[in-house]
Amino acid sequence: MKVELGNTPIIVNVIYKNNRNMYFRFNENADLIVTCPKGTLDEDIVKLIKKNENSLLKMYNTALDKKNYNERFYLLGKEYKTIFSEEYEDVKIEEDFIYAKNEEALEKFVKDKYTEVFTKEAETCAKCFKNLPEYKLKFRSMRTRWGVNNSRDNSITLNTELIKRDERLIDYVIIHEMAHFYERNHSKDFWKIVALACPDYKERRKALRK
Repeated sequence: MKVELGNTPIIVNVIYKNNRNMYFRFNENADLIVTCPKGTLDEDIVKLIKKNENSLLKMYNTALDKKNYNERFYLLGKEYKTIFSEEYEDVKIEEDFIYAKNEEALEKFVKDKYTEVFTKEAETCAKCFKNLPEYKLKFRSMRTRWGVNNSRDNSITLNTELIKRDERLIDYVIIHEMAHFYERNHSKDFWKIVALACPDYKERRKALRK
């Protein structure tokens, strides 16, 4: 199904569930996902979309910006153009370009890079805390969170997508997760701990949402 938001045609994917209400969200391709009760007619879906057109258009623009961001190559806050050629044995960065043999070689380079950067930044951030427990540093791709503090094994897991952001934002996430060793929830005391290590955390937190 397709509908128009403003003058833009939008792909709509409908999911029928045992819901009472209808819910809207946009996926990573900026397609509109509609979750609605079984038996809902297409015309009723379209009517509700049109009724919420202004707010859905804002959501669509946000999803589109994120999609466009993900389609570009970023490393530590800088955008690069990638050039692939079999003639490149090693990955090279020169000015605004990254040269690599193929995507597999670039992925390995990025993996090595986030392992190196995250480890180094964690060592620096740890100096901001007293009596920080021993912890394991892990890395994996996550869809909804930048970092996770797991008290069961005293580990901090960082989203590998963070390597696209600059070091200031990487440091904020690490500090945030380290603060959870002292306060498990997001209480006032928790944010006081974060503020001691990162006084401008609100600014960094806001930048991370973009």
